[in-house]
Amino acid sequence: MLYEMRTYHCLPGKLPALLDRFANITLAIWERHGIRQAGFWTTVIGESNNDLVYLLQWDSLADREKKWNAFMADPEWQQKRAQTEADGPILASLSSQILQPTAFSSVK
Repeated sequence: MLYEMRTYHCLPGKLPALLDRFANITLAIWERHGIRQAGFWTTVIGESNNDLVYLLQWDSLADREKKWNAFMADPEWQQKRAQTEADGPILASLSSQILQPTAFSSVK
């Protein structure tokens, strides 16, 4: 099992719009494509309270490539993303890391 940690750095004041998009749009589309989330977090104390961090769970890199590419090409996702960014972009930047649990990790 692999995990992908994605950090979205929102433009000032845009985190509520991103959270709304995940809650009301993105998660349903991910479910249709078999994308499994392992948790979402916002920052209470830290460098920026404009960030959203989340983990995705993948069976393999090939699993990720297949499902993520299908999601990104999904016409509904493209339409809804454009609608939610009609007043301008939500993200300043994003980063992604593919993580593999250690032998002693409580998460496998």
